[in-house]
Amino acid sequence: MNKVADWLSKKSPVSRKNAAETVFEDLRGAILTGRLPVGIRLPSEAKLAEHYGVSRPIIREAMRSLQTLGLTRSRSGSGSFVISDRQVPELAYGSYSARELIEARPFIEIPAAGWAALRRSEEDMNRLLQLCDSMERQEDALKWVRLDSDFHCLIAEAARNRLFARIVTDSRDALMRQSELVNLMADRRITSNHEHRRIAEAIATGSESEAQTAMRDHLHEVEQAMTWIINQRPANS
Repeated sequence: MNKVADWLSKKSPVSRKNAAETVFEDLRGAILTGRLPVGIRLPSEAKLAEHYGVSRPIIREAMRSLQTLGLTRSRSGSGSFVISDRQVPELAYGSYSARELIEARPFIEIPAAGWAALRRSEEDMNRLLQLCDSMERQEDALKWVRLDSDFHCLIAEAARNRLFARIVTDSRDALMRQSELVNLMADRRITSNHEHRRIAEAIATGSESEAQTAMRDHLHEVEQAMTWIINQRPANS
């Protein structure tokens, strides 16, 4: 308990910009280096929020990603505990693993983008471009993740293929968890905005091949980011 008290005593206020990323990296670093050792119970959300000078939703976002990496576990009524000082090799987001998403998404979302370019309505197109505008303006990481999810779901709907839409909707929670983690660890939000805009503009022109290429390139970049995250190891390993 002294370790937690000592760690909490060193205030670590962060700037509002990229606050969740900063909180996540600080907590992750403290766990990987043993400053917050395996078996210890982490401070409450309220205490962590006070420690960092941020809101509790920002703490929740960071804690979700720590769990995804296999570093912590939440126990009902008891709080969150450090369970490992090494990231798990197979990341999971509830029902689906990172590997499963990486393998499956190209076979669903690339053809869906192509069909969307051929079948989308004017309303679909307006909503898609509005989502791009909203993502480019949004600074709140969690709200951006929801918009990102809306973007990919809308493309599946615009493809006018109920199976594509059902699969993307079914995996929505996992996709959002992955998006959270990628943004926290790989800082891809601005780059993703550019990639999303390119996909939307290709769909707007009605070019099946350009829409497929834009989506393929986007998913490749996500895969690269996830591969980098999975291979991350603490400095002293």
